[in-house]
Amino acid sequence: MKKVLYFIFALFFNICRVFPVKKRLAVFLAPHRGGAHDSLSEFEKYVISRGEYKTVRVSSSPDSVKEAVSFFLRAPYILARAGYVFLNDNFMPLSSLRFSPETVIVQFWHGEGAFKKFGLLTNLPEDIRNREIKSGRKLSYVICTSENVRETYAKAFGVDESKVLPLGSPRLDYLLNNSDKENALESVFNMYPAVRGKKLVLYAPTFRDNPEDDREILSHIDARAFEEALGDEYALLVKLHPQVHSAVSGGINDVTDCDIGALSLACDILVTDYSSVCMDFAVLDKPCIFYAYDLPKYENERSFCFGYKDYVPGEVVTDFDGVIKAIKNPRNTGKIGRFREFNFDYIDAHNSERIYEFISDNRK
Repeated sequence: MKKVLYFIFALFFNICRVFPVKKRLAVFLAPHRGGAHDSLSEFEKYVISRGEYKTVRVSSSPDSVKEAVSFFLRAPYILARAGYVFLNDNFMPLSSLRFSPETVIVQFWHGEGAFKKFGLLTNLPEDIRNREIKSGRKLSYVICTSENVRETYAKAFGVDESKVLPLGSPRLDYLLNNSDKENALESVFNMYPAVRGKKLVLYAPTFRDNPEDDREILSHIDARAFEEALGDEYALLVKLHPQVHSAVSGGINDVTDCDIGALSLACDILVTDYSSVCMDFAVLDKPCIFYAYDLPKYENERSFCFGYKDYVPGEVVTDFDGVIKAIKNPRNTGKIGRFREFNFDYIDAHNSERIYEFISDNRK
């Protein structure tokens, strides 16, 4: 069925190629819903603020039949005429689209630095791998955050390293804005008045490829033990990955619907497993605890760009008692600083500006 939809989308797109390209039309394509403050969204805001381009937002994840029909009728025409296309994930129809040489296509991806393997670095079905290879050939540039990860991104997208630009992450423009931090914290307190005045611990696990393993994630935390040991000083917030379909039981502060960027600003400590949200906390120099209760299995199924235990910016524990002990007695081993320096060449709030100027000055 997907192949049929890809074919229909490409057919409409290639028909619309008869129309001329509008060099001042910037299209923001969001296959990955990265939230209100991911790099794609932050860069879109910056482009709008400059007022030099007409911008159009296109989501490839419609929520209804009506939206799906609208997407297949509207998106091919918009993309065919775009002077710029910015996206934050792999978009499978891209492999079959014959863009004009005038169109600049920029991949932001939805994570910073290099952590879990992604793209062509992972074990993919042959048909998907072939589509991603063909999609990579359409890319003009891939944005990354550090010269150290340029080679990793080139391999993940199947592009020459010269196309990978270590210019930073527009997401940092948001994370390093102090006024945004105050607003994020107040919004959490307003939603959960009982946590006001306490330090906030965010538990943000990533998804597993096996849905059964997803359903078991919350069984590995003990909210009662947390409350008894730390409740006077700390509050536990839980944010599940969008791909995790597991009910959060009573007694847990469920912040799954909250923007991860706002939570990164508001919370004091991160507990995660293999989520790239650790990049946010490293940039903000906040403690990270890695609760890797199923590390051998995860390494076998997904794996990482670098050795997990030595690379991650924090203490690695394998049971919830270890999580509690790590919160009580944080260990500053210098791992956060090393991790941040490796993954980010720029720790500033000028990332959007830097990318904008480069792409504008180097138009094909």
